[in-house]
Amino acid sequence: MGQMEDLKLYVQVVEQGSISKAAGNLRIAKSAVSRRISILEERYSSVLIDRTPGKWEITKVGLDLYQRSRALVAEFEEVNEDFTSLHAQISGPLNISIPRDFGLNYLRQKLFEFQGKYPNIKLSIDFDDRFVDLETENYDFAIRITAQTDNKHISKRIGAIRRYICASPEYLSLNGTPRNLEDLQAHSLLHYGTTKRGNWTFQTSGRKEKSIKFSPIISSNSGQFLGEAALNSIGISMLPDFIADKYIETGQLKTILPQFSLSPYEIYLTHLGSRRLNRRMRAFSSELELEQ
Repeated sequence: MGQMEDLKLYVQVVEQGSISKAAGNLRIAKSAVSRRISILEERYSSVLIDRTPGKWEITKVGLDLYQRSRALVAEFEEVNEDFTSLHAQISGPLNISIPRDFGLNYLRQKLFEFQGKYPNIKLSIDFDDRFVDLETENYDFAIRITAQTDNKHISKRIGAIRRYICASPEYLSLNGTPRNLEDLQAHSLLHYGTTKRGNWTFQTSGRKEKSIKFSPIISSNSGQFLGEAALNSIGISMLPDFIADKYIETGQLKTILPQFSLSPYEIYLTHLGSRRLNRRMRAFSSELELEQ
């Protein structure tokens, strides 16, 4: 058994929390697993797992070896998979986190097309607006809509969304059309988010920023819900294009305050900086180019 096989075995033991469970998964004798752990400890001159009677505890050195080995083993297996199946169809699991309203309103056709092109890839899609932790959660990619990215991840820009201030014609007829930000602040405003206070920042034609702070009559983490609230003449909402465009085109919603602009949000396909992309991930990344 080579050193990489020893590390794979060690990762299994740590993740199972038991030599006997790891031996069962690997279908080898418990004594053989125990012996390989002892060989590893001899090689590194350190106790990796405290296995004194009645005790099972990963040591500090053992935890460090596990964390580094897990990444190494994962990369080795992906390299092995890529090059042993170069001429085979791309297959296997692909786990993705996508913002709910954006995914369901805008991205679903792209996902259907991708699945049709790669039928042997098993897509697992989590439509959720929460900010998933790519370091600790089992996602290959997260799609993020944001003004800026962080340096812990590799982010590929795949598109952008525009935002509008919208209201229904009926609402504007009953309550008047705001002509400036002071007018807007006096209206019933619908805010994306769960905070009790809203803050909208605009840019003037001279590129100066102006903000308003307000107490929204409705706050929600669903842009779709806020769009429907605006359609029902409940108030004025800031909506992304993937929700607002169809209503603006039909005249069900009207945009207001054209003298102010809202900076577009960028759409990024994000993965861990330490993660090497396997064939499934590369295929998904190459297919996911959105119209600008």
